[in-house]
Amino acid sequence: MAIPSRYRERLFARCKGELIAAVDRAKCLVIYPLPDWEAFEAKIMSLPYFDPEVRILQEVVVGQSGEMTMDTHGRILIPRILRDFAKLKRNAMLLGQGKRFELWDEERWIRRRDEWLAMGEGDGGDLPAELRSLTL
Repeated sequence: MAIPSRYRERLFARCKGELIAAVDRAKCLVIYPLPDWEAFEAKIMSLPYFDPEVRILQEVVVGQSGEMTMDTHGRILIPRILRDFAKLKRNAMLLGQGKRFELWDEERWIRRRDEWLAMGEGDGGDLPAELRSLTL
């Protein structure tokens, strides 16, 4: 998988191409530049270990994360266990999400996107109040 060229220079400057991929409940992968992952991981690991939901989050998200290094052409090798989790096949979608990316199997992403768009065909009443005032 290759990171689009528009992100490569910033990623090399920010983290020397060192990235972390982790599982997400949406059945995709989240990919962080290493410094942003370290901040995120520190927050998760500072939560109370004896809370069962926190412990699962720590075990699954942190425990199943994988390190990747982007080469000079922007290519990364995603660990097999993470590719299998996200059911990544031939075509994938990389979505910029601020300080991280989401990586989806293309078919799964299109299906999810279309389901979400179909839900919003009404008056937007199901959106949180903070989002109702936004326009594109």
